[in-house]
Amino acid sequence: MAVGKERLGIIGVGAMGSALLTGILREGLFAPEQVMINDLDGNRLAQVAEKARVRAAASNIDVVESADVILLAVKPNVMGLVLEEIGGRLGARQLLLSIAAGIDLTFIESRLSADVPVIRAMPNTPCLVGKGAIALSPGKHVDNDTLDFGRRIFAAVGKVVVVDEPSMDAVTGLSGSGPAFVLTVIEALSDGGVAAGLPRSIAYQLALETVLGTAVMAAETGEHPARLRDMVTSPGGTTIAGMRVLEAGSVRSAFMEAVLRAAERSRQLGER
Repeated sequence: MAVGKERLGIIGVGAMGSALLTGILREGLFAPEQVMINDLDGNRLAQVAEKARVRAAASNIDVVESADVILLAVKPNVMGLVLEEIGGRLGARQLLLSIAAGIDLTFIESRLSADVPVIRAMPNTPCLVGKGAIALSPGKHVDNDTLDFGRRIFAAVGKVVVVDEPSMDAVTGLSGSGPAFVLTVIEALSDGGVAAGLPRSIAYQLALETVLGTAVMAAETGEHPARLRDMVTSPGGTTIAGMRVLEAGSVRSAFMEAVLRAAERSRQLGER
């Protein structure tokens, strides 16, 4: 059964919910008059609704009853309560999208009274600036057309991949926690510049642009990182001297272990 695609409802318009709303409107997937939102914080709800020129709902039920596509952008600790409230009101022609970390498809689908198509998404914080990495896992009632539509929605704030749900913990460890790891690299490079004698403002700017430019170079060339690294690593030069220090400090292994530990923690949280 095809889902409707004419009206969007968003429950939860905090940082990520608002970012998705902004991206969706910017890409023209829905017009403002086709969107209704709700949030526990009345002041935030009013501010977001006014800024985006969308309708503010009086309740979550109003959102569900007025929308074809419902995006749940609430904290994981309140997902159970929200699903208890709206689960019986959703139908098979609606699409439910969830970005609640650690809340699996079984948990969601078991709280719905109909065969509602559900897509679980794992976005990351760069979605806030339209440069996110988002993984999607479709539920058992999601057909290819519905999944493609879900991809279009999340593509409004970044690059989208589709994975099976057991891979979501690995996604959390890599792209979910990854921004914190990369920010640590930027901070450390900046500190190194200061230690070498640069003013803090210049060191930070150079570190930031180095990481940003390197990421763009890797993306646009499609070359393996090792090959790109070799291009700047001259025999007996400065870069290989620095690389020896990183290898001696097991930096590569530390990053791998950080991803693995974060993924394991995601599994533990999902078992609660």
